[in-house]
Amino acid sequence: MSFDGLTSPVQFLQQVGILADQEWLREYEAWFECEGQGISDAVDRAGTPWLRMFDRLGARVDEILYPPEYWRMLKRGYRAGVLWRVFEQNSLIPSYLLLYTTAFYDPGLACPYTVSLSTVSPLAKYGGTELKARFLPTMLHRDDSVWQGATWMTEIKGGSDLGTAVETVAQRDGSKWRLTGDKYFASNAGAELAVVAARREGAPQNVRGLNLYLVPRRGEDGQLNYLIRRLKDKIATRSVPTGEIEFRNSEGWLLGQAEHGIYLILEVLNLSRVANSVGSVALAQRAIADAYSFAERRTAFGKPIIEHPLLRRQFEVRLQGLRAASRLAWEAVSLLDKVWQEKPPYSESYHLFRLIAHLAKYWTAEFALQTAKWAMEVHGGVGTLQEFRVERWLREAMILAIWEGTSHRQMLDGLEVMQHKSAHRLLFQHLAGKAPEAQLREMEARVERQLRLPEVDREGTLEQLFSDLASLTADALLRGRVGSE
Repeated sequence: MSFDGLTSPVQFLQQVGILADQEWLREYEAWFECEGQGISDAVDRAGTPWLRMFDRLGARVDEILYPPEYWRMLKRGYRAGVLWRVFEQNSLIPSYLLLYTTAFYDPGLACPYTVSLSTVSPLAKYGGTELKARFLPTMLHRDDSVWQGATWMTEIKGGSDLGTAVETVAQRDGSKWRLTGDKYFASNAGAELAVVAARREGAPQNVRGLNLYLVPRRGEDGQLNYLIRRLKDKIATRSVPTGEIEFRNSEGWLLGQAEHGIYLILEVLNLSRVANSVGSVALAQRAIADAYSFAERRTAFGKPIIEHPLLRRQFEVRLQGLRAASRLAWEAVSLLDKVWQEKPPYSESYHLFRLIAHLAKYWTAEFALQTAKWAMEVHGGVGTLQEFRVERWLREAMILAIWEGTSHRQMLDGLEVMQHKSAHRLLFQHLAGKAPEAQLREMEARVERQLRLPEVDREGTLEQLFSDLASLTADALLRGRVGSE
């Protein structure tokens, strides 16, 4: 088994069948190799950024203080086209290619790009003419004046049960709305524009009462429209500022129809879930690449440790798993690219995408975490030292199973789309010819039996089935790719 191409995200994507050999993407990769990785390392060592809440005259400014090099690194991806190429090419593929390449060098940096994409997409899709004219152009700038976005859903009670946990209230104020409430985990705090989950005043205390609102950093009067209470000193990513956000009569605009609010929120989450899957595979590739480089040079018992049969076999298994995880993640990207502009009610293709997105997010996040842990073991004691990045990949991987819905949430949402939309049948049709027919029929029968169980058992015994379904899907997609070559 060849390990060539592991040190290049673009080359690896080409090897697994993703059309990534484009000059602008190679230029972006080359910049990270020459300059960006060093900036990323320095930012990670520096730890949590500072929040300057007031200027020297006492005015509230809520300015996040990173070194200037951070902003240069961050804006590089926006200039490369993580947002504007989507609308120039009418495709999400360029954005996810950039996200993958970014995550290979700095998984946390991919987060601002992801939530910015998840902001500009619903704005372009559901915003009114005046709203788009006001905010869309600045989100699509090709220079350092570009605006960033953010997606703020989670409050202190948690993010999985949005129907109960969201207490931010929106009151109508003419053509606008006024939001009051607090968001507890707010990634990319300080963004110029955010999409925010809030409940219409008087709406039901469930998911049907939620809507998605567009909230700018500054109101029409030029004053701060929301406040950053604090930044969080957290494990994992240090290259995205995560804070607590206060809305106090903050002006915002309703996106889409009121009765479709929860669907818009889930669309936003699914964009980010797919990005999480892509980032998980990129992180796993980087962990394997670094471990392989070390294993070629580290000697024990008279020869490089890569030549010891047990470790060599572990590398081969990891690489095979990486290729399968990559095919699963990029299948989610491909399906999303076909349906991302659909509006409710959705097609069968959209429900197939949903199931594969849940499988991919669940499977790739766990693969990244276990691979990062294994890579640390390959390095031995030096793997625990911050100066060699290995412990960083483990820190970064730990958050991937939590961002945009935990593994539990992916399983339950996957169960829901199978139970109510028969997405599993769509999946097995999609996989026909890519896996042995008997294997597909056996798995389909297992799913059908699961769906017929009483509710407590149906959910309580779900994990093994969901894991096996994700594994089968990843292997079938990889087998189908190899078989077509």
